[in-house]
Amino acid sequence: MDQSSPQTPAVTPLAEVQGRIARAALLAGRSADDVTLIAISKTHDADAILPLLGQGQRHFGENRVQEAQGKWPDLRARYPDVTLHLVGQLQSNKAAEAVALFDVIHSLDRPSLVAALGKAMAAAGRRVPCFIQVNIGAEAQKGGCAIADVPGLLDAAREAEIPVAGLMCVPPADVEAAPYFALLAKIAREQGLAGLSMGMSGDYETAVMLGATHVRVGSALFGARG
Repeated sequence: MDQSSPQTPAVTPLAEVQGRIARAALLAGRSADDVTLIAISKTHDADAILPLLGQGQRHFGENRVQEAQGKWPDLRARYPDVTLHLVGQLQSNKAAEAVALFDVIHSLDRPSLVAALGKAMAAAGRRVPCFIQVNIGAEAQKGGCAIADVPGLLDAAREAEIPVAGLMCVPPADVEAAPYFALLAKIAREQGLAGLSMGMSGDYETAVMLGATHVRVGSALFGARG
């Protein structure tokens, strides 16, 4: 049979990524249901996001509060069951806006942000789960707290009544990610944390095999940005 026949439905990028997550989970003796796929929709407008919503994707990630404010209120009016994740760096002066808009924050990385988020959550009466971002490769140009600072930041977050979902990292570019994912998983175990936000388009299968509970996939779903 001609594989290009109109009767043969094309595999969507979403189905392809979901299938790869399922295979990686199977190899690791895990259930794919234990892995949340976050579609990173930063820089993409509503027209690019709607097809994924139509295919059933409900977790989306944005890098910037202002950009998310510009497109998600209308989209969520149509799809109220969306879970919106903030995956980019957060300025303390945007904490209240982030707490109002996002359902999960993946970039809690310093005491001043703990204070700002704790105050914003108390004022809003809304406790937003946060991942502590760890600078797993000790890179000067990247956000995230130092590995040695994780216990103290975790204690501060709990004292501020911020729900800590787990740890998040972005490994150094252009090197094998697996050792960094394994290290993050080890730190999380030592701190009694179950959540691991790690893995992007180029390495999410490796992340799933090493315990990721949340993978952040952009270009594999939306295509490379120009």
